[in-house]
Amino acid sequence: MLRIVMDSGGDLPADWIKENQIDIIPLNVHMDEEIFQENVDLSIDQFYDWVEKTGRIPKTSQPSPHQVIELYRKIAQSGDVILSIHLTSKLSGTYESAVIAAQELVNEPYQIIPFDSLAGTGIQGYMCREARQMDRDGAEIEQIIKRLEQIRDQSEIIFTLDTLEFAQKSGRVQKLESFLASVLKIKPIITLKEGALAAGDKVRTRKAALEFILQEMADRMGEKVINAAIIHAHDLKTALEISERIREFLNIKDMFIEELSIAIAANLGPGTIGIIAYPVDGGVS
Repeated sequence: MLRIVMDSGGDLPADWIKENQIDIIPLNVHMDEEIFQENVDLSIDQFYDWVEKTGRIPKTSQPSPHQVIELYRKIAQSGDVILSIHLTSKLSGTYESAVIAAQELVNEPYQIIPFDSLAGTGIQGYMCREARQMDRDGAEIEQIIKRLEQIRDQSEIIFTLDTLEFAQKSGRVQKLESFLASVLKIKPIITLKEGALAAGDKVRTRKAALEFILQEMADRMGEKVINAAIIHAHDLKTALEISERIREFLNIKDMFIEELSIAIAANLGPGTIGIIAYPVDGGVS
């Protein structure tokens, strides 16, 4: 059987996770002296409440190889293949933990294949969903990996931030310091490029920034039939507003709206709105 694992840095609706039998390895969130596991003993609402009350931004960290090994041993049976799809290795060490865990378990009677999404959020979630759909259609693991590589190469992720505070403190966004030095009171556009977050265009108002990400994704995707998602950080109202307009810009097959994981929200901040997309017609025969 194919077992599919995703870390909590990926975003997918809960019913899709259940339907596609995806196991989740939680990322760690450090609050003062305590360490919590995302969506296990720390909810997204508790995260934002803590940030609001303390005025601080918690650190996040990858699961240890030991934590990953425990999950693999829990879910695997003899003859299984575990496909473990993870947050970009340029922002997180989770993929590396999966690689170390796979090496530790090399003599077990099941195969482990770690996969670096070079993305995260909804793209990572869609990868897991497509892997399960292909598996149910009888595809071999080599075909599934080829399709995941294709999604990785063809996907686009664009965010607009409502605050600069989180990105500035996290230091995870490339070229952000010079970006901040040159412009005041702007709504930055952030893209995920080659697995890393990078500051992009400079937009002065929230309304203009939201319009920009819609048009920018339309420019990148053109007339292609795509799967898409609207990702938000504690701003469902704006995500729903974007969802009412997005089909004016994009030729969408499947779409979902989902809250941004703590692992990424801690780097981008509340009010972040993102659009993710990739073509659906590049499947592997």
